[in-house]
Amino acid sequence: MTYPDGPIPGLPPEQEAMFEAAASTYARHRPGLPDAAVRLLADALRGRPSPVLLDLGTGTGQVPFALLSASAGLTHIEAVDVSPQMLRQAGQALAPVLGNCTLTLVHAAADAYEPLATLPGEPDSGPDLITCCRSYHWMDGPAVLEMADRVATPGAAVAIMGDGSLWTHDADWTRALRELIQLYLGDERRAGARGSYAEPRRSYQEDLAASAFKDVTEHLFPVTRTWAPRKVLGYLRTTSFAGAGLFAERHQAFEDEALALLHAHAMDGSLVEETTFRILLARRPGGAR
Repeated sequence: MTYPDGPIPGLPPEQEAMFEAAASTYARHRPGLPDAAVRLLADALRGRPSPVLLDLGTGTGQVPFALLSASAGLTHIEAVDVSPQMLRQAGQALAPVLGNCTLTLVHAAADAYEPLATLPGEPDSGPDLITCCRSYHWMDGPAVLEMADRVATPGAAVAIMGDGSLWTHDADWTRALRELIQLYLGDERRAGARGSYAEPRRSYQEDLAASAFKDVTEHLFPVTRTWAPRKVLGYLRTTSFAGAGLFAERHQAFEDEALALLHAHAMDGSLVEETTFRILLARRPGGAR
């Protein structure tokens, strides 16, 4: 397992620092993928002789971990992230479940990813599945899809997926929590220290329609999650809109208020989130290169 150290050219230092600060708690507090979504991704690899996964914005390696645990038959994984600390977390999580699968951890922005000349044991091969899980909104989408077209095998699939966040979820308790965050940080949704979150100029479907991966199917998986109040606080520390660094010396005061608010809304000690995990699974028309 290897990755280069050092800063990433062109990546704002504050964005890289934001993910660095979240890495130690990300693995413990971020929800995983629904089982049905993992099965869909595994099915996309069926029939490939030596399946290779390229996971962009891998974070702590949730997607490769889920596919390895589902016995998807992966022979190689390229896991790409802007944060060396996230990559270390991913490497630690994946090592026990790799089996005969090889792993390369790549410190890079997704659109700047360059594959090895040949993947281990597979000359002239590339990824059969390229995934962006809860990460595409941080990327230069068109550039990522251009890169994907360069490196992916014929018949490869691109999966852009996610389920929003507790900021976007609409429930009594999440609305109250969002209002408390806004009381401390201002009305606009923060995007780390660099400023406010900006909605993408066009939808993910529009990005795909303008790319080589025009053959798109949408898959929706209803998800019900229950959160303990303290688990919500752990999750918030991993986010760009309510990470600890945004509050500076007021973070403890915010968490005290947030915990009281969450306990007040909890039923039998739990908070319920009803959401939808969405996958856009895209291929080149006709399986062409």
